[in-house]
Amino acid sequence: MEWHKETIRSNKQDFEMKKSDAKQIAETITNEQILEMFNKAKVGIKDWKQASACNKSVSKGVAWNVLASNFDVKYQYSDLAKTNMVHEFGDFLQDNLKPKSAVMRDPPSVYHQDPVF
Repeated sequence: MEWHKETIRSNKQDFEMKKSDAKQIAETITNEQILEMFNKAKVGIKDWKQASACNKSVSKGVAWNVLASNFDVKYQYSDLAKTNMVHEFGDFLQDNLKPKSAVMRDPPSVYHQDPVF
């Protein structure tokens, strides 16, 4: 089977925020940055029925209603609340706030010989 570069996942397309990364980001992120993330998520999410990243038993729509629908930039949210916001909608963060991910490299070529029977 030949390796095709098209099979490499795009970082933006398949990005999923880890809880540990979200916790680290939540310590320094501002409410203005969270609001920008929410605005991008509002436009970017096409399937609101998809399972939530924070709680798999509810949809992204429910998560939005809990975490983002009444977001107030002036309110000081706890780090736990910010962690859940970033964990759920962190794929819509600015690129400079996203954690650096490992670079996928082309797999080594495989040496093959037909079996001798």
